[in-house]
Amino acid sequence: MIRPAAGPRPADTTTTSLVVVRALNLAEQLLTRRYGATVTLADPEDLGGGSARSVVLRARVAENPFGLPRSLVIKHYQRDPTPGRADRFRHEAASCQLFTALSGDRPSPELVAHDPANRLLVLEDLGRSSTLADKLFGSDAAAAERCLLTWARALGRLHAVTAGREHDFDALLRRMGERSWRDPMAVEARMALASVPELVAAELGVTVSAEAAREAHATARLLGGTRYRAFSPSDTCPDNNLVTSRGVRFVDFEWGCFRDVMLDAAYTRVPFPGCESSFAMPAGMPEAMLAAWRSEVVQVWPDLGEPARLAARLLDAQLLWVWLCTLQLLPKALAENALIGRDATRSPRSLLALAHYWTLLARDAAIGNRAGTVELAESMVTALGKRLGDGPAELPLFPAFRNRALNTPKGPR
Repeated sequence: MIRPAAGPRPADTTTTSLVVVRALNLAEQLLTRRYGATVTLADPEDLGGGSARSVVLRARVAENPFGLPRSLVIKHYQRDPTPGRADRFRHEAASCQLFTALSGDRPSPELVAHDPANRLLVLEDLGRSSTLADKLFGSDAAAAERCLLTWARALGRLHAVTAGREHDFDALLRRMGERSWRDPMAVEARMALASVPELVAAELGVTVSAEAAREAHATARLLGGTRYRAFSPSDTCPDNNLVTSRGVRFVDFEWGCFRDVMLDAAYTRVPFPGCESSFAMPAGMPEAMLAAWRSEVVQVWPDLGEPARLAARLLDAQLLWVWLCTLQLLPKALAENALIGRDATRSPRSLLALAHYWTLLARDAAIGNRAGTVELAESMVTALGKRLGDGPAELPLFPAFRNRALNTPKGPR
């Protein structure tokens, strides 16, 4: 995750700085080999966007005989891939190569150089940009609204420009020794379809009817080879989206893959599922975001401009995400609830998020004539409400929207 707004830290003499200096030295060697003359980097700043797997830093190009930018971003993967698992470095490198080959405005930083042997990426520096998370957790509701609409349009543009390029992406992966793979969500989603009935029966006393199970299992078609496939960053949490002068740019493609675009579009109805920053949207915002996304993708898939077709596929994706979030969040939510105990002033946010997801699903499934899902969703909301007790019963809005009654946003013109 590359997050310049996280507060860069200058390199010092600590153990952490040794990791930064090593990444800097490897980047200098890579650029020198590529350009055939010495490239010197200076003033490394740890951007704090890495993890146990990687370090991310910004560096000034001090000696620059080739017209390189004044600064670059370096991402160095610290660990070798787990045997038998997909290599996140290779997926991110292939993703960046795919985007760099695109003409016009790119949806991500340009790849300047990469070194598979040392698991190193050198990327365009997009500057000290804010992230979408900064806007959503700030105090300016109008700015947050604009950024959400810009994000949705950028996501649609990403889908539109990468549609039909799955074979190119697979070829880039194979060139680095990686076999193509499916969306990592697909395995977990199928697990959810198989295990959620038993989970909610054991933990909440909710019975999943045969009709509800059948409606849920029908959504698995989104996990296969549909005609609406395009590139997805997979991890599009708000802090992985930079707000630049040229619009929103996506970063962090460790889980990048091709999948059905509705699985990303459903983020408008299930706000950033699986992210720690899952809060509620203000009234009208999901519809405006979907309109912004749709305005880009209808150029590639005109039939998604048909309201009935779009609504049915979007409901499929929403239903699948809610089942997956139930598998992921319910055990955690109940554990948090047990720790909170009888404190009537508190409710675990993961439990509130689940109740929110099922409440929205009950409403949308009723509109979409999914009777089994409506019955299940209502039962889930009731059961989760009992666990919430006397604490807060609604998922709070993103902080930027809490102090303003937001008018219904207008869709793209």
